Amino acid sequence: MPVRIVQILLFLVGLLCLLDSPAVCAKKMYRWTDEHGGIYFSDQVPPEQAQHSHAELSKTGKVLEVTEQAKTKEQLEQDKRLEELRKQQEKLIASQKIHDKALLSSFHSKEDILLSIHAKMAILDNQRNVLIGSLNRLTEQLNNQQKEAAVFERDAQPVPKNLLDEIMSSQNQIQQSQSLLNAHIEKERQVKEIDDADIARFLYLTHTTKDLEPRAKIPSIQEANELGLFYCENDFQCNKAWEIGRTFVNIYSTTEADVYNEKLIMNRPPPKDTDISLSLSKLAINENDYQLFLDIHCRDSLSGEALCASPRIKAIRSSFRAYINDTLSRAALSSKVPTP
Repeated sequence: MPVRIVQILLFLVGLLCLLDSPAVCAKKMYRWTDEHGGIYFSDQVPPEQAQHSHAELSKTGKVLEVTEQAKTKEQLEQDKRLEELRKQQEKLIASQKIHDKALLSSFHSKEDILLSIHAKMAILDNQRNVLIGSLNRLTEQLNNQQKEAAVFERDAQPVPKNLLDEIMSSQNQIQQSQSLLNAHIEKERQVKEIDDADIARFLYLTHTTKDLEPRAKIPSIQEANELGLFYCENDFQCNKAWEIGRTFVNIYSTTEADVYNEKLIMNRPPPKDTDISLSLSKLAINENDYQLFLDIHCRDSLSGEALCASPRIKAIRSSFRAYINDTLSRAALSSKVPTP
């Protein structure tokens, strides 16, 4: 039934009640949606429709009480699984809030963060220079030892054992020093990524994003569709799917974006009964496998709860996995098309 017609019916019911019509006001009004998406209004719910979720309405059409549809064993199991996923997501959200609070209490401006980063990077630069200097000295030491050994070889004399031991020791020290240097360079890269993310987040939290520069169990298909899950087959696919998921969240959310990092994408809470907010989190199944979990949030009200239980919301959730797969497939095909 079109929304406009529903509004007109509710208005007429309310008008009759204002005129003290006992035929209308003496009875309750119910609204329910059948399995085909049809919307019905009546003063009683017929027995053949009792299995559907239905809402009791006030004289003005406001939802007073919602009676949920009886759930099957499979649906109860899915609810339990959904609750587990939400708990994991809530931990990410809580961690993000703690980090946001620390950012805002530690820094008052972008310049404060940049000064802190500069001091941190200066220390890391000095440590890297020390490692490079040590590696250069060991390399020069090995060169001198090899030259000394070459003199013995030219004179057809055996290279002394202590010199051979020194050469081997220098080679081992060079290998260790190179490993330390490589680990330090990787640490610098990770620190820079974190610092860039902190700057971006601080600017967003302080509403100055105009200054921002560009920069367990594997679910079955049915379970994935019902819960809003996408299983990552590898890191490359997961990174691609994460960006595609961000687009999906922005398409279907009616609220503005709030959080975006490598583990959580979340839009702001719904301010109205008709609003929906989506969130996406990257959850570990085990040490090497991840899955993306899409959740949909409605306003904390009876109307909001009814919206979140509606076929529309279920359809959005169940389309998530297919959307990711279709977009990945199109991207893969376009990359194989030869250029003329």
